[in-house]
Amino acid sequence: MGQVQGKTAIVTGAGSGIGAASAETLAREGAAVLLTDIDATGGEAVATRIARAGGRARFLHQDVTDEAAWPGVIAAAEALGGKLDVMVANAGIAIMVPMLEMSLAEWRRQSAVNLDGVFLSVKYAVPAMRRAGGGSIIILSSVAGIRGAIGLAGYCATKGGVRLFAKAAAMECASARDNVRINTVHPGIIDTPIWDKIAPDPRRNAPLDAHAMAAVGAPMGRAGAAQEIANGVVFLASDASSYMTGAELVIDGGITSGSAVRR
Repeated sequence: MGQVQGKTAIVTGAGSGIGAASAETLAREGAAVLLTDIDATGGEAVATRIARAGGRARFLHQDVTDEAAWPGVIAAAEALGGKLDVMVANAGIAIMVPMLEMSLAEWRRQSAVNLDGVFLSVKYAVPAMRRAGGGSIIILSSVAGIRGAIGLAGYCATKGGVRLFAKAAAMECASARDNVRINTVHPGIIDTPIWDKIAPDPRRNAPLDAHAMAAVGAPMGRAGAAQEIANGVVFLASDASSYMTGAELVIDGGITSGSAVRR
């Protein structure tokens, strides 16, 4: 028996990186998984890998900021597995630019995906989970939701926002005694394709290198792997975390614990 055997999950932003690893791990642990992303090529590829490995998965193209599409996403998940047990709100973008150089359009675009998309994920997942008798919502925040980072003021604002949104939403669900749990995951420097997509500081000549950054900034001296975050996601999705809600699961190689300076 897998850790999430018989459960049905939605994973947003599942076309690559942490989303893909989470979807594949949930499926391997027994869940039926609805993968969504704006990247149809990546999402379909992940769904195909899951099916070839003997898992149950379906890909659905989705822009998480489009509220009108959300009822259809929830319905697709319920059609796939009969109910909705797990929501992994992972879709997000990062725009790296100094605060004073960030345009309002960039600020709003990042907030729309990272904040509005999470809000809609929760708003539409909770009623479905209540119909199912409960569930687990896992929101991907970041260490940037716990502390500031140069060039990422807008990103930090969104990740800090979802951190406290999750706590408030968790309290609402707990007070309703609906058995819906909401927790956040805070990855550190993880080796995923997001580093290739971050709009770089124009003063930099070289692309961002997760391994080089982690060697300097993470006390453990290395970048994390997407699978290491997916393991935490599956734990929060499973009944093993049944007494956790409004909590933060930090998986960051020690970054938020103190300085990585070595003597």
